[in-house]
Amino acid sequence: MSAVNVSTRSPWQLRRAVILSLGWLLLAISIAGVPCVSAREANIVGTVSVSALPEQGREVLKLIRAGGPFQHAKKDGTTFGNREQRLPTQPRGYYKEYTVPTLGAKNRGARRIVCGGDVRSPNASTCYYTADHYNSFKRILE
Repeated sequence: MSAVNVSTRSPWQLRRAVILSLGWLLLAISIAGVPCVSAREANIVGTVSVSALPEQGREVLKLIRAGGPFQHAKKDGTTFGNREQRLPTQPRGYYKEYTVPTLGAKNRGARRIVCGGDVRSPNASTCYYTADHYNSFKRILE
């Protein structure tokens, strides 16, 4: 392969060469299967062990596995829409939300557990904890 003399190329030829090179690079990356994860999902979803949850969170997780009863019966177990797509994309109705009581709060507070799948089985479901009303999530490791 011979070396290219850049000084003899016109600006248009240089621009074309750069664009073609970038195109080949993007094609190579897509063929190689480099995983693409949205920045939002990659930055927001971390992990937390059950033992690291607040005591109220551990109690709610036990109630979820037992099927209730829940303190906020009208809200707990209802569909979580995942509108901000901070959790992995699933069909509507897949995720259910549950209130984690906050001591001293006059309303439901900001803490929630959101579960998807068969919520009564730790092996068939995935649950997430949020302490800041859905701004960030941590996947619960059981």
